Amino acid sequence: MRGVRSHIASPRRRARWSVTGALTGLLLILTLPGALPSAAESLPRRGSAYMGIGVLTHDNLDVLAEDAAAMASQTAATVTSAENATRVTQTEGVDVSSYQGTVAWPTLWNSGVRWAYTKASEGTYYKNPSFTSQYDGALKAGMVRGAYHFATPDTTGGAAQADYFLAHGGGWTKDGKTLPGALDIEWNPYGDDCYGKSTTAMVTWIKDFLNRYKARTGRHAVIYTATSWWTQCTGNYAGFAANNPLWIARYASTVGTLPAGWKVQTMWQYTSSGATVGDHNRFNGALDRVKALATG
Repeated sequence: MRGVRSHIASPRRRARWSVTGALTGLLLILTLPGALPSAAESLPRRGSAYMGIGVLTHDNLDVLAEDAAAMASQTAATVTSAENATRVTQTEGVDVSSYQGTVAWPTLWNSGVRWAYTKASEGTYYKNPSFTSQYDGALKAGMVRGAYHFATPDTTGGAAQADYFLAHGGGWTKDGKTLPGALDIEWNPYGDDCYGKSTTAMVTWIKDFLNRYKARTGRHAVIYTATSWWTQCTGNYAGFAANNPLWIARYASTVGTLPAGWKVQTMWQYTSSGATVGDHNRFNGALDRVKALATG
């Protein structure tokens, strides 16, 4: 009873004991095996990246709420261009990865989707196990389809990753149904934002990938990126705009500022909310322009 009486009688001692107890408890938790995740455990596993994985985390989260009413009122076929304020026909598309598994392509077609990209590969260590079924499924539904590669410039060179992409579904055929391959180059989900590269080294890596892809397919690959990442990690390099179509990621009612050199985007990923059916995108033009890009 003395301990209890003393404890009740002394607020200062009670406070000291509370702090001591809390620290003791925290130390106990920290020493328990597996009690807290390590830094490595908190990162996604290699191969699990998808288009836009870092955009929500790194790109102005407030744009998600920007003009929500305006976004809801836009149809799948039209959007007001931020650059020229004129009404331009847009063609709805989706991008998918292994997360979507079996995709209901006929349902997407009936909703107005006319083109699709499927993740084929990542680095030189991962190929999408659902690629063939997803890629062929889009074609069977009547869509123009293409493949994309998630770049990891910290693992292997650009040319090596282009070769790996081509070996696992990233090729191109002049059949009017196959879009040129897309290079997904964005925030690194596995570590340093710019993959540990300087802006000059990053531009060189991208050039190596694009040059190898062009040399082997005869087509210029599409570049998928976010303006903020491009500015930070390439120094806002403008040298690819003349040849490589831009696929911009921005989840808002307009595409916003584009990376240097590009006057207009070819494609725009405007939402990442389609967990089961893929992210939604708009091609900057009518369906005949989608087919023109596929034809080359």
